[in-house]
Amino acid sequence: MNKIEILSPCGGFDSVVAAVRSGADAIYLGAKDFSARASAENFDYTQLKKAVDYCHIRGVLVYLTLNTVIFDSELEKAKEVIISAAKAQVDALIVQNMGVATLVKKIAPKLPLHGSTQMSVHSPSGAKLLWEMGFKRVVLSREMSREEIKEVVESCPIETEVFVHGALCMSVSGQCYFSAVLGSRSGNRGRCAQPCRLPFQVGNTKGFALSLKDNSIIEYLKDLESIGVTSAKIEGRMKRPEYVATATKACVESRDLGFVSPETQKNLNSVFSRTGFTDGYYKGKRGYEMFGYRKKEDVVSATEKLFSEIRIDYKDEKPRVKIQGSFVAEIGKNPVLTIKQGENLVTVKGEKPCEKAIKIPLDEEKCRKQLLKTGGTPYSFDSLEIDLETGVTMPLSEINSLRRIALEKLNFERTKKHNYEIFNVEIPATVHENIGKKKTYGRFTSANLGTGFKDFDMCFVPVFSKESHIESLLNRGFKVGVEIPRGLFSREEKVKSQLEKLKNIGIKDVLCNNLGAVYLAKELGLNIHGGFGLNFVNTLDLIWAEEQGFTDTEVSFELTFQQIENLGGNLPRGIITYGYLPLMLTRNCPNKSQNVDCKTCKKQSKMTDRLNKSFIFYCDGCCTEILNTVPLDVVEKAENLSPLDFQVFRFSVENSVENVENIADFFSKTLNLQKKTHGLYFRGII
Repeated sequence: MNKIEILSPCGGFDSVVAAVRSGADAIYLGAKDFSARASAENFDYTQLKKAVDYCHIRGVLVYLTLNTVIFDSELEKAKEVIISAAKAQVDALIVQNMGVATLVKKIAPKLPLHGSTQMSVHSPSGAKLLWEMGFKRVVLSREMSREEIKEVVESCPIETEVFVHGALCMSVSGQCYFSAVLGSRSGNRGRCAQPCRLPFQVGNTKGFALSLKDNSIIEYLKDLESIGVTSAKIEGRMKRPEYVATATKACVESRDLGFVSPETQKNLNSVFSRTGFTDGYYKGKRGYEMFGYRKKEDVVSATEKLFSEIRIDYKDEKPRVKIQGSFVAEIGKNPVLTIKQGENLVTVKGEKPCEKAIKIPLDEEKCRKQLLKTGGTPYSFDSLEIDLETGVTMPLSEINSLRRIALEKLNFERTKKHNYEIFNVEIPATVHENIGKKKTYGRFTSANLGTGFKDFDMCFVPVFSKESHIESLLNRGFKVGVEIPRGLFSREEKVKSQLEKLKNIGIKDVLCNNLGAVYLAKELGLNIHGGFGLNFVNTLDLIWAEEQGFTDTEVSFELTFQQIENLGGNLPRGIITYGYLPLMLTRNCPNKSQNVDCKTCKKQSKMTDRLNKSFIFYCDGCCTEILNTVPLDVVEKAENLSPLDFQVFRFSVENSVENVENIADFFSKTLNLQKKTHGLYFRGII
């Protein structure tokens, strides 16, 4: 059993020092561009190189985040970031975009890839897909239970990284569009305005229906280690160095001692919390106890006196790297100090030959004492052999100089870690052209469809619809596909079994909104239709999907019409043109903030914000989709968008509409609504 890695967040160099001196095995940080924490200080190339060298000298790994969606117009800049990361010799890149992942593989093939939590991987199949693509590690969704994590660990050799402390988003990471749709600040771009921390009311009770307590499963590090989790990740690149130090120290204590000391736990509670912490997801106990928000007492507990006390704990360099040494001094020869650390070997000769002592020769104890003075460096001698010729002497200052020069040389050797080979890659500059009539797809919440949708080119119904209902649609001449839930979690085997049954009655097409769904569809030889949840935003994403065998795909509704028109590649693509856009995919239902029992819920409820606007949410028994207050309608405007191959009508709440007898009834009922939105297709995101 390997020792679990302690992975700490660093928003600036002060946090790098705090993390390393507090015992972190690895850190993760962001570049100035394309970081999911855009508001953190982050690192330019010079700062990145400084941080990487500092860490590598001390035996700490560095992972750079490139974990946002990246548009075509930014791919050249992304290429520069990848090259800079390779030159700085980071130990891995954390990416969200599948297209960017393929770009990394072409530019620096040996640079390891980690799949960001923004990829929404929460099932074995998602992890398998990344492993087969050459990813070394996957950062799992925060919403997973111990059993679900264990299932992924056992499914394939990919390394797993689990968040053990820090903020919990209400939405599954990579599936939140709340901030984007409401104010163009996208969480997929690291610009989230955190609207979820504002008051939202469920029923007649005021509260914070979208705000969860901070996650903390530090006490379970030994358990995570026992089931084979590779890395324990701390959230918090936008938090203070003192927070980083305290959380890191707590993790080290839990792993190495089996418990967190009372003093460290007290500091952890004080530096940042939202009415305490929760282990609800890990324990599989989702509900009322997980909700919380930052109150006055949480804020005032983080005092400057506390921060000052924490800083004292990491103000000095700690000797965390063991070295072996040998020192030889002979009369008439230059003294030689050799230091070995792992594969690194440095040898330093003195500038002058040693002399024969006139009175008092150099003794071994005095020589050893000088050489062992490694304070202020990250090194300490594990062993030191000293060979002194009888009667030899030399100035103590020269022994000190040899030690200093040798350790400086060792520092330099330890920064030369990877030497990645870097290739120049041209970004494809093609524009897609639609050569046929635009198709129309419908996405429905049930398989009870009226004849009005018979002429749709594809009707996607839930995968868990009754087989008899799907057979009826097929017999009535409908073109039918099934949608795999965006939230798979523990349902993967049930989905696979259901797909096998549906394949036998004639279903060939599957709508896939996550990587796990893509893998399942490929495994069963079904036609893959990509959904918006895959967050495809650039040409490289579409080329990747084409190479994976997709039939077609929706592109992200965070793109503008102009960006969509500029997308290249050959894969047919479409957009959602009508429907209530899903703002969040949550595993903890907002109803639970008021302790509403699932038995009394009709799977479709609503909440209101401070402006009394209503947000409908729809539950599928495992996850809840929170929908926008008004429907999107760009049907007419999309007609003139030439690169589009199809449009999607997304039905989430209009159950009566799904049973219309002719399509004209549908248009008259829905497309003349006074309250509607054009979404982000004109204003875009930042």
